[in-house]
Amino acid sequence: MNKQKRIRDYGIVIGHMPTGQNNALTDVPGVRVGHVTLSRGAVQTGVTAIIPHSGNLFRDKMRAAVHVVNGFGKTAGLVQLEELGTLETPLLLTNTLSVGTVWEGLVRYMLDTNPEIGLTTGTVNPVVAECNDGYLNAIRGGHVRPEHVAEAIRSAAAEFGEGACGAGTGMSCYGLKGGIGSASRRVSLQAREYILGVLVLANFGRLPDFTLNGRRVGERIEQLQRERGELSAIVTPLENKEKGSVIIVIATDIPASERQLQRLARRATIGLARTGSFLGNGSGDIAMAFSTANPVRHFETEDIVVQQEFNENRIDDLFRSVAEATEEAVLNALVCAETTVGRDGNVRHSLREYLEALI
Repeated sequence: MNKQKRIRDYGIVIGHMPTGQNNALTDVPGVRVGHVTLSRGAVQTGVTAIIPHSGNLFRDKMRAAVHVVNGFGKTAGLVQLEELGTLETPLLLTNTLSVGTVWEGLVRYMLDTNPEIGLTTGTVNPVVAECNDGYLNAIRGGHVRPEHVAEAIRSAAAEFGEGACGAGTGMSCYGLKGGIGSASRRVSLQAREYILGVLVLANFGRLPDFTLNGRRVGERIEQLQRERGELSAIVTPLENKEKGSVIIVIATDIPASERQLQRLARRATIGLARTGSFLGNGSGDIAMAFSTANPVRHFETEDIVVQQEFNENRIDDLFRSVAEATEEAVLNALVCAETTVGRDGNVRHSLREYLEALI
């Protein structure tokens, strides 16, 4: 997908199911991802935009669902998404204190591209999710601006960066540098191959709990940090609590109902657990899923609309796909992220610095 070395480039293969072409969320046809990265000194933050299709998303909505694992988070739009089961805007990710700003920017974008909103039809439901990047980022500065939303959307493409970019610029994961990660799996249904892709904004976990492909390696990394004098990576008992967050976005071209999508979203927790997370009290863990099949037309004229959904007797392959792709997406976020020095000289080291000693 890009020139970054990902977890498979180190000989670490997650799961058993085949991947999509680029092993990324954008293997799902029509899905694109764009970033705005703000990285200069104490400013380590940004915006990531996920675009479900290239058409008008307000007029042709995606069937969608949300599963709130632990609700220690500040999001926008999830109430209506859960009630109506549709996604009608790009899905935006950013830092905790920029949700309102990104919401404003997304509203502006939707009004500019849909002159009927608020005049001849109803308003719009922007969906914005966040994680707290305050350890590396001067989060009080309000560095994300509304215009960054349109910029991120315009930059969206099938190939996109992972690690410390976009909304992931200032994120931490398992006491290491976290950020954006992605993976995908291929699923065969009725002699046709479909794609299920996952993107994570990884900002969670305690380093002692970190597990790499079934091996608990966090304590070994801590030992290496002490030996190398990386004192900034040694945390206090308060900091060592599980109080981060993770946003998981699942996309598929498999026809699915909102209820089925929610069942898939729940299985993302399996992938998180495999990396060592126990989904602590202070962690905001939210999974969203959408299908690019069966668009819901805003100006539908038929009273009865026929929709397809997959045979639920085949759902186990999809459950496995979500679990595997979520686990691998987290590891890609960790291994793609560069070591970053941010606010007040705080440092988060890349997993890459320790891999040779772990594998």
